[in-house]
Amino acid sequence: MFCPADRPERFAKALERADAVILDLEDGVAPADRTAARGAIVAFGAAVSPEATARTVVRVNAAGTSDFAVDVAVVRASPFRTVMLPKAESAAELDELAAAVPGVRVIALCESAKGVLAAPELARHAAVDALMWGAEDLLVSLGGASSRRADGTYRDVATHARSAVLLAAAAGGCDAIDAVHVDLDDLTGLAAEAEDAVACGFAATCCLHPRQVSVVREAYRPSESQVEAARNIVTAAHAAPGAFRLGGRMIDEPLIAQARAVLRRAGGL
Repeated sequence: MFCPADRPERFAKALERADAVILDLEDGVAPADRTAARGAIVAFGAAVSPEATARTVVRVNAAGTSDFAVDVAVVRASPFRTVMLPKAESAAELDELAAAVPGVRVIALCESAKGVLAAPELARHAAVDALMWGAEDLLVSLGGASSRRADGTYRDVATHARSAVLLAAAAGGCDAIDAVHVDLDDLTGLAAEAEDAVACGFAATCCLHPRQVSVVREAYRPSESQVEAARNIVTAAHAAPGAFRLGGRMIDEPLIAQARAVLRRAGGL
């Protein structure tokens, strides 16, 4: 879950509610407030436990901006070693970040036309743990005005970018993180997108508000019927090497692998 870095009173609460918190020095903080926000990150890092440190991400400003080097220096002075790099567009940017912060792990945010096209290169970088995509900045880079149709669904170009980043992450051996749902009142739409994300292979979905967390968690948590069906497939696979019929379906290795993935998400494998 994103948390503006100039709101330190929210840091611990965000960590309590979400699996990880992204302390945002970029879009979430006005330029005039970034100095105070950087100080808040350093102070928070000095006070939190190693467990909380491991679940904290710092979103710096984009490489090439005047804020980037200052933000990176703050990360280096803190115990946090997971950085979200917005508007990531090249391996050279990742090299610069990795050289400045030894041991850094990066979430590369592909949210421009160049960034989406560079996603395969970014995913292969040794410092990258995950790719994330973003619809709104992407549309800005295209000269567009809206990432969604009137019914709330993504336009085709946004859907293409989402798929491209997911495929690049899988091919590069890193996780993919789905974009935020900016309509905070549309919990039904958020649930549908999160359910689609987990079905397609995203490792996580980012949130903007605490009320979105439970919706995303529910989408990523397999239902009892899904767990039972997956367990039946895996159990039957032990007794039937190769392809076999189960409940009117032909089950082979890809479907067995999908069943194992469901059980892993449920904590049962």
